[in-house]
Amino acid sequence: MAAIVETCRTRGGPRAIGGGWRRPPPLGDNAAWRADPALRASAPLRLLFVPLPVTIPSYDAIIIGAGAAGLFCAAQAGQRGLRVLLIDHAAKVAEKIRISGGGRCNFTNRELDVRQPHKHFVGRNPQFCRSALSRFTPADFIALMDRHGIAHHEKHKGQLFADRSAEDIIAMLLAECAAGGVERWQPCKVGSVAHGQEGYQLATDRGPVRAANLVIATGGLSIPKIGATDFGYRLAQQFGLPLIERTPGLVPLTFDGEAWAPYAQLSGLALPVEISTGSKKERMSFHEDLLFTHRGLSGPAVLQISSYWQPGTPLSINLAPNVDLAAALAQAKLRSRKLIANELTAWLPSRLADAWVAQDSEWQRPIAEASDKALNRLAERLSRWEITPNGSEGYKKAEVTLGGVDTRVLSQQSMECKTQPGLFCIGEVVDITGWLGGYNFQWAWASAHACAHSLQPAATGL
Repeated sequence: MAAIVETCRTRGGPRAIGGGWRRPPPLGDNAAWRADPALRASAPLRLLFVPLPVTIPSYDAIIIGAGAAGLFCAAQAGQRGLRVLLIDHAAKVAEKIRISGGGRCNFTNRELDVRQPHKHFVGRNPQFCRSALSRFTPADFIALMDRHGIAHHEKHKGQLFADRSAEDIIAMLLAECAAGGVERWQPCKVGSVAHGQEGYQLATDRGPVRAANLVIATGGLSIPKIGATDFGYRLAQQFGLPLIERTPGLVPLTFDGEAWAPYAQLSGLALPVEISTGSKKERMSFHEDLLFTHRGLSGPAVLQISSYWQPGTPLSINLAPNVDLAAALAQAKLRSRKLIANELTAWLPSRLADAWVAQDSEWQRPIAEASDKALNRLAERLSRWEITPNGSEGYKKAEVTLGGVDTRVLSQQSMECKTQPGLFCIGEVVDITGWLGGYNFQWAWASAHACAHSLQPAATGL
């Protein structure tokens, strides 16, 4: 118990005496006060107080990060009966959910194959995610949506979106947290984290707090304008967890200004393509839509390939993947007097056709007058357009962060750190990145579920 301290200023500062109302000595020489009972009796009463012992709030688990993974983990753990505190430095929860899918959130993907997770995920060891994904599947999250009456639809290649708004999914996650009695501190910054015999103790804006388990669900570096920071990575490093190099993922690619000059006029133009990068066993390709921008290329095709592209290597793009252009141009030469650019509009947008033929004088004539060699060269160029990016738009435009906490130090069953008991990492902070199309949200739900069902209550007395 702390000492009882006077509320008034006394000689020598506050001193430990009894509690309640007391008659402290006056300032100055108090020898006469001590010797004269009548003088002491005439002194004014002062109220003294007893400071209560400092009690640090304690929980079974503290989850840092109120994004998709953090919210879902908190809800699941709370509904298992654990005392859970969810902390986030931002005033709003789940900003990435809010802006995803044009405001409707592409929350999962029906085509996810849990038997072959490497098909849809990137990382040093994509197989790591297999356990979590097989235990909480897209069907499980869809069932949760259905229980909350949230209508949804499939758009393209298994991608599922909320019919009305991403806000419905956020409201659902908050309702699930409420059902689990989850306490939430927002906005609240974490200043420091320490680990000892009583678990993890955090210094926060709202005072100290401790828990037996600490879950890092802070996301990656992508889209800093909505609050992304490197806090999770710094915290992981504090406890000796190795990190895989972080780079922007699912991001538009940029090109040297001079090299891009012939195509800058095509900004805003979109078309379906086949895009690839790498060679032999490392080659990766996608059939998706491509979008020309002022600075380079974007659209689903480029966002997908960006997770596999290595700096200094070219992209190979087939701008007319559904036709054998060499054969089609040869046939057109036999029957048409049109300009080559006009013939190309049967398979390509007219703006693209015009920009392409402008690059070679032999392509700027009626197709019947063009040499077979020139037409073959044109077909080859359109079918195997090779161009080397000089970089990307960076984290400000990236949808995810590649790299993160090395999966070799995490349990694939529980997401707990093998070298730091009670420390868990989930979601984007881990070196697991999904394809565009709802795969990253499914990893958030699945990794959160695996963690929440592995958390254990604190020992009695914590």
